Amino acid sequence: MKRIQRLLAVVLSASILNVSAIHSAQAALVPTEEAARLAGVTQAESGHARLTAALARDDVRAEMLRQGVDPTLAQERIAALTDDEATRLADQIDSAPAGGIIGAILLVFFVLLITDILGLTKVFPFTRSIR
Repeated sequence: MKRIQRLLAVVLSASILNVSAIHSAQAALVPTEEAARLAGVTQAESGHARLTAALARDDVRAEMLRQGVDPTLAQERIAALTDDEATRLADQIDSAPAGGIIGAILLVFFVLLITDILGLTKVFPFTRSIR
């Protein structure tokens, strides 16, 4: 019993010493330029630059021509946008889901398929209910 008490006393002493050795944090003002640099926001990454870079890609130009849009006209319209509008549009393009609506359609299909198999709905004629 004395060994357990002694071991417990050593562990508690080490814990108390560890808690008492709290380090202090240092705070300082960060210049705006450094905060912007750390966030990765620079003038080169403006909305206009990102949209122009996207239009310069060959696959984008080919798709625009396929849909009947003149790439030079699109470039002129991008140049006419304000900085805020261009940034908002570039952010929307960056956050748009890749692949479009195909993922949502597949999700709905699988949900309906599972509910058909469970016997909750009867949408597809090729399924058999487990009920």
